[in-house]
Amino acid sequence: MSAIADRLAPAAAVLPARQTSVLAGLRLEMRLVGGPEWDRTIAEFDEVCQEQLHVFATARWPAVEQEPVLFLADGEVVGGSLMMVQRLPLGIAKIAVSKWGPMLKDAAVANAAAIRAGMIEALIAEYAVRRGLMLSVLPRASLTPGNPEYANLITRGFQRGSELGFPSRYIVNLRLSDAEQRKSFAQKWRYHLNKSERSGLTFEHAGPERMGEFDALYAAMTDRKKFTDHSAYDTVQQLMATEVEALRPELFFVRHEGEVVAGALIFKAGDRAVYLYGATSDKALPLRAGYFIHAKVISWLRDNTKAKWYDLGGTDGFHGLHQFKKGMVGEAGIITPVPPVANYASRPLPYLFGTAAFWGRDVIHRSRAKLKGLLQPKARPDQAPIAPDASAP
Repeated sequence: MSAIADRLAPAAAVLPARQTSVLAGLRLEMRLVGGPEWDRTIAEFDEVCQEQLHVFATARWPAVEQEPVLFLADGEVVGGSLMMVQRLPLGIAKIAVSKWGPMLKDAAVANAAAIRAGMIEALIAEYAVRRGLMLSVLPRASLTPGNPEYANLITRGFQRGSELGFPSRYIVNLRLSDAEQRKSFAQKWRYHLNKSERSGLTFEHAGPERMGEFDALYAAMTDRKKFTDHSAYDTVQQLMATEVEALRPELFFVRHEGEVVAGALIFKAGDRAVYLYGATSDKALPLRAGYFIHAKVISWLRDNTKAKWYDLGGTDGFHGLHQFKKGMVGEAGIITPVPPVANYASRPLPYLFGTAAFWGRDVIHRSRAKLKGLLQPKARPDQAPIAPDASAP
């Protein structure tokens, strides 16, 4: 830790005068911190997300160096990024990755754009220029047209990199009354919700001590569907054990005649709650338990968190899931794409090695998905690709 701290000097990183006027007068201090301090600090961020948690990243990518970097202005924390430094095969180079970052503490602050630009400049100076790495930044899906964060990276000299085959994220507006929310749902979605409410289902919010019930439900579901699980579900134990209550996912169940038939695990910190995992029994489908639990979760998040939006994630290319999530997003929500990765290097070789590594990873993922589709026909995507313009807000 001390060696990294020596490299990331805590002295103020003054933005160079040659940058645009929006950066004028902004002075940021870049400070490396330990994992526990990082998680405690970013729990208060508007833009906090699971992928930026140290407790999550160390469990998900144990072989990757984690460097939690905070940015301060006039001694006050204004943002940060968990930088993941990945060694490439044969040790030929390293890449520095910021996934869903850098994050703002206060997304509504007047100089938010300048702070974000300043953080990018500091990351370029440290990782791309001084340490000679390729810097890869993946901004989160934007709630505004065109994804300004990604557009600014391209303007700054970043190059378009890898992108998801099905990049759309489905995001529900949480700041509606129950009546407004129901009106926002698509007509067919509302029809199924009405049917579920007449099925004798009950909703309950559960504590982390009941994770065993969810684990059993999740295991039974994956066994029933015979899907190979490539998700990050094995990190849930660490997430539920965190001492930072704001970062601990919330657990919900739906019962029918006393039996648990559905469950959901929700990340609720920041301004954007996220649907992490769901699990159902074979009785859930005819009862339409999926409609019931999501409607109840939406109301719970509105009444018990500061979140303004509920991110349902993507579809992995399944048309039925697209229809379900699109109906829930309704008229008041947003369907918006995750942008491509943006890559920057100050030298040719790091860029060459980094882009080659991403290309190789993408080939492996595509090949694995095709093989999975051949071996498990039900796991084969059936959703037509959505053009970027069609998925923009």
